Order: sequence, then structure tokens, then C-alpha cells
Amino acid sequence: MADQVFTVGDFRVFEIPDFAGRMQAIAQEIRPKLAALAEVLAPGVGRLVAGQVFPHVAKHARRTVNPPEDTWVAFGPERRGYKKDVHFKVAISKNCLRLLFEVGPEHQNKQRWATQWERRRRDLVPALRRAPEIGWFKDEHDEDPAASVKDLAAEQAAALAQELKRRRDGQLVLGRRMSRQEVTGMIPEAFQKAALETFRILAPLYRLR
Repeated sequence: MADQVFTVGDFRVFEIPDFAGRMQAIAQEIRPKLAALAEVLAPGVGRLVAGQVFPHVAKHARRTVNPPEDTWVAFGPERRGYKKDVHFKVAISKNCLRLLFEVGPEHQNKQRWATQWERRRRDLVPALRRAPEIGWFKDEHDEDPAASVKDLAAEQAAALAQELKRRRDGQLVLGRRMSRQEVTGMIPEAFQKAALETFRILAPLYRLR
């Protein structure tokens, strides 16, 4: 990989106003970097969750009008796709990069996962609250977390998974936000270390599957 995982120019791709221009820049400038990053991270992520993970670089194939506000590589347990199961994600957008764990809206058995969370929350929640960089995001595409998990009361943190049972489109998104200034100043080894450390903290949630 290059001296930097991502450059300032990569983040500025999301300032391109027209659909065709932004899509072309994502495909030519960012997607190859996400694919290279996936090769480097996948073995380490697999060790964290004690199982093979498959990387999936976003292609935005369904988009025809509005250009995406972010793009990503996801790591999940299925070769054919990631949305129907829990997954990790490295997502880049205009102002930041996010290292996320997601139980997405299309998860095939969100209620079962939420039940597992409720059974294990006395172990899981304190560990998450001890990690100051972990935030709760209302939506997977949000650049900023709605709250830091450490600032939530234990009862509030434990209740985060209730949306999975209450709403058909409910989701749970936890992770770390890194500003573009922070990311563009990091050498690849430092970024890889930060990504795997974040996923290590979140790995017990993945293993609830």
C-alpha cells in the first residue's frame, strides 16, 4: 500500500456535485484503495471473530441519480453478501472515516440477535462503556455519532438494541469516527492497528450471531 491509506483528495471526492463525476472518482480513486485495505484487514478481522470473513466493496449499482455520500468495504460471514448478517465496515465520506459494527435493517434475524444482546448485556455493555472512542450512530451513513457510549447510562446503552425488535427498519450501529485530518496523517500500519483495535472491542457483538 502507499505511504497513506487515504489522501485529502479521497475525501474531497464527496464534494464533486454531479452524479457521473463522483461515481467515476469513487470507482477510480477510492474503490481500489478499499479493495487493497480489505486484503490487508480480512485475515486479522477473521482472527478476532474466530471465523472467516469476506470483504465486500460497495459498488452503488442501484444508484442512478443521487451520488452516494459515503462508500465502504464491509466484512461479513457470507461470501455472497453482507447485508443479511452482522458485519464490520470501513466507511469513508466527506469529513471522516468510520470503523463500524452493524446489525443493519436487512439483517435476516435481527430479533434473535437482539435477544442474545439482552442475555449478554451485563458483560457487553460495561466493556463498551470503557472504550471512550466508541459511539452510537443513529444511521449507518451518519458522519457523527449521536452519543458516545461511555456517556450513556448503563440502562440507555443496554436499550440500544430495542430498535431491532421495535421497527422493521431498525438497526444498531456502533463504532469509531476518525476525522479526515487524523486519517490522512496516518501511515498504513498505524491505520491498520487502529482499525483492528476498534474491531477487537466490537468483536463480541459480532460473535452474538
